[in-house]
Amino acid sequence: REAEVRYLDIRQSLLRDPPEGEESLILLDGRHEFPFSFQLPQEPLVTSFTGKYGSIQYYVKAILERPAAPDQSVQTELQVISHIDVSSPALLTPVLRSQEKMVGCWFFTSGPVSLSAKIERKGYCNGEAIPIYAEIENCSSRLIVPKAAIFQTQTYLASGKTKTFRQMVANVRGNHIASGSTDTWNGKTLKIPPVSPSILDCCIIRVEYSLAVYIHIPGAKKLMIEMPLVIGTIPCIGFSSRNSSITSQFSMDMSWLALTMPEHPEAPPNYADVVSEEEFSRHVPAYPLPIDCEEQLCCPVFAYIQEFRFQPPPLYSEIDPHPTDVEEAQPVSFML
Repeated sequence: REAEVRYLDIRQSLLRDPPEGEESLILLDGRHEFPFSFQLPQEPLVTSFTGKYGSIQYYVKAILERPAAPDQSVQTELQVISHIDVSSPALLTPVLRSQEKMVGCWFFTSGPVSLSAKIERKGYCNGEAIPIYAEIENCSSRLIVPKAAIFQTQTYLASGKTKTFRQMVANVRGNHIASGSTDTWNGKTLKIPPVSPSILDCCIIRVEYSLAVYIHIPGAKKLMIEMPLVIGTIPCIGFSSRNSSITSQFSMDMSWLALTMPEHPEAPPNYADVVSEEEFSRHVPAYPLPIDCEEQLCCPVFAYIQEFRFQPPPLYSEIDPHPTDVEEAQPVSFML
């Protein structure tokens, strides 16, 4: 099936009319130049594009008609870009998606995997980096891998039929997430490569983009969230000033992003460093030592372990609540 749309057809005659009584104009030997110009229509034209199954092309074609010989023609292609301003309010709105998937089937489920993702706005230009905010929770028994990618979808419509071609144009990969763990993307960037702008106003060819955040789960179908993208041509100037209000609203909607762990967490202090010796001795019960362990044990390989009833340690602080000149370590003994 085929379909064709002609957006403009401008024809000009560059030679003056032949003299009276003659059918054609005779040019003398030598080089002749005929400058010309034409005005493109005011209504927006569709951006030039070459895809898998079709293309949008504009060209200038010159034809030399000769009475006693075949016509000669040459043509030169023109690149036309229909500008899309990503500063429009519709393209500055954040996009949020969330989804959950139960891993396993029937009675052999191992737990759910949940995914929440958000981007600051819908419109971007070539070369920009998209910050991705996401939270992944792995309650299953499998090791999962989060990923993100930009997909281009080409849609062709002809004679009432539709054909689609989809390809990945950029991707980024996260760290492995073990069972019972969570991971947070606090602005993980994915750069947009040089691609054609979005084409949304053509009746036979459409070019659309989407940002997919998905999780690869071994032995199961991947969990995917897709958020629409519009690749424009006019960058968002002064977005940093408008970004403050969007960021504040974003922080309210995505409050869980503030719970991100630092890249290098500091180890907590030892229990003996935050519990005083007086408190330690107060909570240690006095257990009398047995005279003969073998006489009291029904099994010679049985072990007695002291029962500790210490209170939970206080919150971690850089200031030692019980400073001492010399640190003393309280030994912990086991009786076998």
